Amino acid sequence: MLYRSLLRPILFRLPPETAHELALHSLSSALNRRVIRNLVARRFNRSPFEKLQRFGLTFANPVGIAAGFDKNGIALQGLAALGFGFIEAGTVTYQPQPGNVRPRLFRLPLDKALINRAGFNNNGAEEFVARVRKNRPACVVGVSIGKSKATPMEDAVSDYLKCFEIVHPVADYVAVNVSSPNTPRLRELQQADQLSQLLGVLQARNRELSSTHSRTVPLLVKVSPDLDQNNLELIVEVARRTSVDGIIATNTTTERAGLQTPAALVNACGEGGLSGAPLQNRSTRMIANLYRLTAGSLILIGVGGIFTAADAWEKICAGASLVQLYTGFIYQGPAIARNINDGLAEILKREGFRSLDEAVGCHANTLA
Repeated sequence: MLYRSLLRPILFRLPPETAHELALHSLSSALNRRVIRNLVARRFNRSPFEKLQRFGLTFANPVGIAAGFDKNGIALQGLAALGFGFIEAGTVTYQPQPGNVRPRLFRLPLDKALINRAGFNNNGAEEFVARVRKNRPACVVGVSIGKSKATPMEDAVSDYLKCFEIVHPVADYVAVNVSSPNTPRLRELQQADQLSQLLGVLQARNRELSSTHSRTVPLLVKVSPDLDQNNLELIVEVARRTSVDGIIATNTTTERAGLQTPAALVNACGEGGLSGAPLQNRSTRMIANLYRLTAGSLILIGVGGIFTAADAWEKICAGASLVQLYTGFIYQGPAIARNINDGLAEILKREGFRSLDEAVGCHANTLA
């Protein structure tokens, strides 16, 4: 309540990216000292669940922060103290890059949404790894990797591979981002033949590195909500063939239909991916579709429009074994992970499920 009544109005007076950077650096600096971090963790970091086993990793709870919030891994310990069961850092690229020209982040408060065209702004894989090694949090850390903008499409596989090799030692899992709308032609990599080549090369290298690091890092792929049924089915076939461990559904959408924000204001924001409440139903339907297509054989991470425990529950019932949020954090504040976890525990009890695993996919067949 304090956040929404006092802090959010102050932050929302600032340009969105300025407010984001302020929040990120505040999390990093304020929670950098262990004593303060422990005090915060006592209030926020509690899990009403038994440990969750997902693609060989142990999660304290199912609620994670999505890629895009902490691209350079500067606030990982602070985010873990707030109760997130896992953090997906990045998207990281092999080459450092500034991203697209500012302004590139926009709020749509009437829709509880954001539009961003950041363009994978980050300090590069090597700096990211050095920082994570010094400040590793006490939770699962996934690393989202993407293509460097300066790299031609014909060299995309090589670029991803270099990035993968660098982040491999610090990543509990790696998410292959081929679905951001903000890097030119990136979504072409979702085409079956290109995706098959990319994931095949990464998995081959993953197996080679496992002999050195004594572990094979789970590999996931993040997909767009704008895929049609045929392309989605092809992606599932590729995921199975390349032994991908999971699918993250979904990234942001380029669609603008049904918004409450006046069209003139939306158009003034320009291009970019839309996230938040308008994506909620779209991503949930895709999760249910993926769950049916895979017969529950692949772990799905549900993203898109999660603000409350009820929102997370809907994703879980559709087929998500884990959930992530970003826009909800901006609008709801630092207690969101704790509130969702507490709320999910209450819903599980009310609905008569003994565990979260029992609920996964229970409504997938009824969601169109």
